[in-house]
Parts: sequence; C-alpha cells; structure tokens
Amino acid sequence: MTEVGDKGPDTRVNEGREREGENRDNDVHKGKVGLARQVTLLGGTAIIVGTMIGSGIFASPVGVLRQTESVGMSLIIWLLCGVLSTFGALCYAELGTMIPKSGGEFPYLMDTYGAPIAFLFSWVSIILTRPSSISIIALTFADYAVQPFFPADECEPPVVVLKMMACICVILITFVNCFSVKAATNVQIIFTAAKLLALAIIIVTGFVKLGQGNTEYLDPRVSFKGSSSNVFAYGIAFYQGLWAYDGWNQLNFITEELINPYRNLPLGIVIGIPLVTVVYLLTNIAYFAVMSPDEMLTSSAVAVTFANRTLGPMAWIIPFFVCCSTFGAANGSLFSTGRLAYVAGREGHTIQILSMVHAGFITPLPALTFTSVLAIAMLIPNDFDTLVNYFSFASWIFYGLTAAAVVVLRIKHPEWRRPVKVPLVLSIVVAIVSIYLVIAPIIDAPEFGYLYASIFILSGLFFYYPLVYRGYSPRFMDHVTVFFQNLMQVAPSYYNPPEEDYNPPEEDYNPPEEDESDKDSNTEEKL
Repeated sequence: MTEVGDKGPDTRVNEGREREGENRDNDVHKGKVGLARQVTLLGGTAIIVGTMIGSGIFASPVGVLRQTESVGMSLIIWLLCGVLSTFGALCYAELGTMIPKSGGEFPYLMDTYGAPIAFLFSWVSIILTRPSSISIIALTFADYAVQPFFPADECEPPVVVLKMMACICVILITFVNCFSVKAATNVQIIFTAAKLLALAIIIVTGFVKLGQGNTEYLDPRVSFKGSSSNVFAYGIAFYQGLWAYDGWNQLNFITEELINPYRNLPLGIVIGIPLVTVVYLLTNIAYFAVMSPDEMLTSSAVAVTFANRTLGPMAWIIPFFVCCSTFGAANGSLFSTGRLAYVAGREGHTIQILSMVHAGFITPLPALTFTSVLAIAMLIPNDFDTLVNYFSFASWIFYGLTAAAVVVLRIKHPEWRRPVKVPLVLSIVVAIVSIYLVIAPIIDAPEFGYLYASIFILSGLFFYYPLVYRGYSPRFMDHVTVFFQNLMQVAPSYYNPPEEDYNPPEEDYNPPEEDESDKDSNTEEKL
C-alpha cells in the first residue's frame, strides 16, 4: 500500500521564519520571475492521460503483436506495461513530493547521484529523446490528418506533405504553450476528452461485435497458440507497449506549477494511469473482435482499418479523433519537455537563456522555443519501430536510475520528509525491469545503433567538465543572452517552493542553489 503522510506541525514553516526570510527573498528575487502554480488536479490528470494516450495505441499494437506472435501474449504484455508504468509512477510520486521541483528525473538524479549523472540525463533528453518523441507523435498526427486526401488504395501521401503537416502541428502547440499555461492545460483537457471519446467508440463497437459472437481470436484455448519462445523478443514487445504508456511521469516535469503537489501529484497518478491501462486493454480486445492478427500486422493504421470495417459512412470520425489524440499528446510532451530544459538551464546545465521566463505570459518561452526547433529538425524519414526502440533504450537507463534513487535516498537521507512513501519492492522491480529493457534488444538484435546511442550519452561528459564543472562560458554568450532576452522579453527565474507544506527541514536538506545573483547581475544590468 502507498502511504500518504499527514501534514504535521513540524512540516510547516513557522510564521517567524517566514517573516524573517521575507525581506531576504525579496532582495534575492529582485528582477526575477517565478512560475505560477496554475495546474489543477483535473489539468494534471489530463496531462498524464492526454500524453499517454497519443499515437502508441493506434500504431504500437502491431509492434507488440509482431514480437509476441499471439493474441493472448500481446494482451498480457499490454497489462504488464500498465502495471510497470504504475509502479514507476508511484516511485516518482515519492521522489516528487520529497523533492518538489520540476524537471522530471533531473532534480532526483542531481540529489541522488550528483551533477554528472543529472547532466547526462538532461543532455540526452533535451537534445535527443524528448524532441524525437514530439517528432514521432507529430508525424503520426500528419499521417492521419492527410489520409482523407490520399486514400490508401489510390496513392501514398508525399513525404514532404507529411513533414509539412507535422511541422504545422509543432508550431501550433508551441504557440499555445508559449502564450499561456492555462491555455495549454485547457487544450490538454479538451483533446484528452476527445481521445477518450474516440477510444470509447472503438471499445463499444468492438464489444458489440463480441456480443455477436466474434470471439475467434480471443478464445483462451487458441489465443496463446504460436506464442514466441524468444525471451528477448518480449523486450522489444515491451518497448512497443511502453511507447504507448510513455507519459506516466509527466506530472513530475511540472511539479513547480502544480497546485498542492503533495496531494495532486500522487492523486493524479492514481487516477490517470489505471484509467489508461483499462482503456488500452479494452481497446486491444475490441481490435481483435473485428480484425485477425494477420490483418493487424499488415495494417499501417489499425484504428482506421477498424473504423472502415465497422462504422460505414461514419468511419471518418476515427481519423479525426486520432488527430485530436496525437495533437493533445504532442501538446503535453512539449509542455513537460520545455520545463526540463528550463530547470536544467536554471541549474546551469544548459545556456542561461533557457532558464528565463516571459515577464508577461509567465511561461518558459525560450525553453519551449528551443525544444520545438529541435523537434522540427528531427522530422526526417525513418522506421517507426527503430525510432521507438532507440528512444526507449536511452530512456530506460535513466528510468532505472531514478527508480533506484528511492532506495538510495532512503539509505542516504532517512531523515528527509516523505509525504508519499512507497514499498521499496516497487523501486527494486522497476530497476530490475529497466536493466532487462536496456539489455534485451542488444542481445536479441545487436546493432551499431545501440553503440552510437551509448557513445552519444557518454559524450556529454566532454561538455560537462568545461561548461558545468569548470563554469566556462565564452564572452560572446553574454551578448547572445542579452539579445535573446530583449527579443523574447524574458527575465531570469527562481525556484518557487510549495506553500502547502514544508519539506524537508532546512538543516537536513539543501537543494541545489538556484539564486546565483552574481551570475545574473551582469545580464540584468545590461537590460
């Protein structure tokens, strides 16, 4: 059972300390802007659900089925992916309420293993994995958006059209996210409702077919026949399934903007991930009630094929809702990725301009713009499965390290206040599975791509030593920072801790210092 700690007198900042530190904080934060807490429980849950339900459920069923080679095993993989995502999210809930900072894994790795590991995570995530995830989702959006104009039985859409449509998608969500946090969360809520409606249509239609006797492929006596005997093939199947579940850690990227994170962070996880797991299982069952395994393997757009067979002249609504689904997932991914770049910049792990916040919109506009530019640059032709596998390979290294951080911090800092405390077995399970997911694809199908990915990760150390550890910064960067600061109308930022609770005691926990007035003074004076 997950224990949620009650707020006791010892966890609150006493009034005397607040009055004493008020003037000091005003001096330190002078000329800076802090992100506001505007994301509600509904908005946070929509970010989890809306980001998880994106393109994966409409493309990854094929990848899972291809590796498992049976209907029964593919459904078990989908269930296990949901269980693993829940375990991981609960571990993140403990970390997120103990270290209530935005940036996902970044602050947890920083406080557990030190700056080098945290830098490698930000290096890989900001430059490669997170923008590539947005690109993949945007390409899926483009594929479904142009299908009405390029029927599959007549012609394939030109690559340039797909890339242009994906580019438009990224530009739109960037504009919304830069303009307003509330606008971005409202967009997320609306598109999350749309995608749940789309999946409800698929589920209801599929279960109607089940009621009519279409249970041939779901009969337990035959559904497990032909299951793959290759243990490592299931690692690839997990990759495909977990791609659909990716997003279970999204709230940890926006903790500093979440209202009452000690309550809403774990509650959003408990509501969102089980909901997605149930929806995914029911959706896959609905698919197999209408399509055979062989037909699914030959379909490039499973949801569209399903709609064409069951909804008749109303089949167009599924591609429309899939566009809504992928657009919402891209919006949620950009929302969270921008916060990672922002927090890394605030800690001095990226260029200073990324740590700044728009003075009027109160959004990390430079970080969001930087992320969108990288996502657009990654809109290149590639095989979907390959993109997913390399993305998961790099990500699960850090997922495992973060899950293990729960155990490490219990040993290193047992005195830290933990509003949410999970059984250690959950952390151990996630860490072990992460090791398997990193090793399995390499053993199953060794490729130079994994070697290149490893070299790319470790190459970050060549940048860490001079730029972060030694603090070297070329002189011209001051001029670049001032130029973009004036262009974007942004100001230096500061960490704004939650007011609902005080966690942990100052004498026990000293988070990385964000308020380096000397570092920012030159920039502020030039403005």
